[in-house]
Amino acid sequence: MAPIVRKAVFPAAGLGTRFLPATKAQPKEMLPLVDKPIIQYGIEEAVSSGVDNIILVTGRGKNAIEDHFDVSMELETFLEARGKRDQLDEVRKISNLINFAYVRQGEPLGLGHAVLVTRVLVGEEPFAVILGDDVIDANPPAIKQLVDVFERYGGPVLAVERVPRDQISNYGVIAIEPTAHIGDGIYQVRDLVEKPAREDAPSDLAIIGRYVLTPDIFPALAATKSDGTGEIQLTNGLRELLRSRPIYACEVKGVRHDTGNKLGYLKAVVYFALRRPDLADQFATYLASLDLHAPAGKR
Repeated sequence: MAPIVRKAVFPAAGLGTRFLPATKAQPKEMLPLVDKPIIQYGIEEAVSSGVDNIILVTGRGKNAIEDHFDVSMELETFLEARGKRDQLDEVRKISNLINFAYVRQGEPLGLGHAVLVTRVLVGEEPFAVILGDDVIDANPPAIKQLVDVFERYGGPVLAVERVPRDQISNYGVIAIEPTAHIGDGIYQVRDLVEKPAREDAPSDLAIIGRYVLTPDIFPALAATKSDGTGEIQLTNGLRELLRSRPIYACEVKGVRHDTGNKLGYLKAVVYFALRRPDLADQFATYLASLDLHAPAGKR
């Protein structure tokens, strides 16, 4: 049976200003977590979830992303000549993962706009949206969890996570139908609010970077007005769509790292290094040896 969700959209046109100067000449999405760029974790999640077509929304200065997932004959020839089969297989796996298509956003006008520019490539079928900043270690993969809910209920599905109230204003937040708690971390959405003040948040269920959407999101986004920053927010487009159809939310079971900020990125590096059999023991020993109370020059 063919997968019901075959395409995934990866918005990757942002400027990555939080990581300057590192991102002055390289995309934020290409910063490494151990030995793989951030965006590759999301691509591999999509592949593991049965998605076989990736649509990357890029902008100026993002060529490194396209090059990373393209065939590199010079590198492959070099590795083959040196007999480095393991590295050769790893490099080939990257370019053979999946089918890629690229579309330029032009200028960063918000997540909703980034999704909207994929309308022609997506066509009239359900699709996933994966925000690369959110790297989620989960089994089954996060997007597969959403696809399973979509197959059961037939409506758009948002990934949500409970976050502390003092962080709630950094997220889109859902209100749930009190009489429609479906159970097992699945909810029917009553309303969505983009970055509410702490005292105004309708719940502690924050939308995180995974969605399974239906093609009627596109006219909803086209009808959505820009906010005060001049951007079209996906949350506001979903609120428009909610007027005409049910939307569901799923609490994803897994460990999420927000690599869009420095602290979250560093935590992710440590987490994934400790998940690696070839690094875990030595790295854990090194971390345990650190005297974090000593002056920097004497550690």
